[in-house]
Amino acid sequence: MSNIYETLVERGIIAQCTNEEKVREILDNTKVPFYIGFDPTADSLHIGHFVQIMVMAHMQRAGHIPIALVGGGTAKIGDPSGKTDMRKMLSDDDIARNAAGLKEQLSRFIDFSDGKALLVNNGDWLLNLNYVDFLRDIGVHFSVNRMLTAECFRQRLERGLNFIEFNYMLMQSYDFYRLYKDYGCIMEFGGDDQWSNIIGGVELVRRKEAKEVYGVTFSLLTTSDGVKMGKTVKGAVWLNKDKTPPYELYQYLRNVADPDVIKCLKLLTFVPIEEIREMEQWKDSKINQAKERLAYEVTKIVHGKEEADKAAEVSRSLFGGSGSSDIRYRHDAGGEAHTVKRRGEKAHTAGRRIHKRCQDRGC
Repeated sequence: MSNIYETLVERGIIAQCTNEEKVREILDNTKVPFYIGFDPTADSLHIGHFVQIMVMAHMQRAGHIPIALVGGGTAKIGDPSGKTDMRKMLSDDDIARNAAGLKEQLSRFIDFSDGKALLVNNGDWLLNLNYVDFLRDIGVHFSVNRMLTAECFRQRLERGLNFIEFNYMLMQSYDFYRLYKDYGCIMEFGGDDQWSNIIGGVELVRRKEAKEVYGVTFSLLTTSDGVKMGKTVKGAVWLNKDKTPPYELYQYLRNVADPDVIKCLKLLTFVPIEEIREMEQWKDSKINQAKERLAYEVTKIVHGKEEADKAAEVSRSLFGGSGSSDIRYRHDAGGEAHTVKRRGEKAHTAGRRIHKRCQDRGC
């Protein structure tokens, strides 16, 4: 086994861990099943999910077994973590359609052949639960007082937390328990905003099975100011090329702020850490080369080399050797990127030509 834990640490991926010494030992010496959950709240993943995908890819490359859990059950409730209001309630048809879209996308990044990874839907066990039995068997292990101290609930209390959302932690915790029982899964990875939910699952397995399982959270995709990235004035930056064309994905990443490019290279690409450390020393205009590398590498992973080549070519033809539109983004509190700077007639008129040029090149 490779030193995967150290790799994740070097790349700034790991944020918190329930038992760091034990997790490091297990990941570096034993082949283990681990899981990451994806609620199908849309028919495509977006750039914010890409950290999760890269974690799964790094772990699979190191010999571990990813379990991609599609939340066909939890999506009917909606995760309150990081949200100021209740999520939109989705119909069964919406959830089924979205789940199918996520399964297709995940298959492009993770190798599910020959048992190298598993794709599971938590609707298989959540949707037919008996509520009274669930409360007696699972709910009894949760303290309401402790739940209310969790960040995912505490930040919602002032504006109102719906009881249906309050059940989300129990459902996610039950997912971990079922994956442990059914697949021998001993580790859950998730965004740092999932820490409380992950701890709930770790504690549930310990209480019911007297076994130790582990939780690891990874850094969220945020700017240097701590604001979530992944939105523009057009909306989310999707990984589906019909929703966000490859060129737009490329240019979004090409125009990240200078302080964010190194972090994005570590989180979103396979560029060796030694090369990234060299780029950390680059200053002034040379940092644009790091941005071009970031944009190209992510576009290549998401859409393939051909689309990445096309996007890079369009960028160079529109904006010259720099590939930059001289457009910079300011991310507001909701993560939306707004144009704050644009210089020169070339940059001013370039946007009008992008659509036609991309159509001509098929990007």
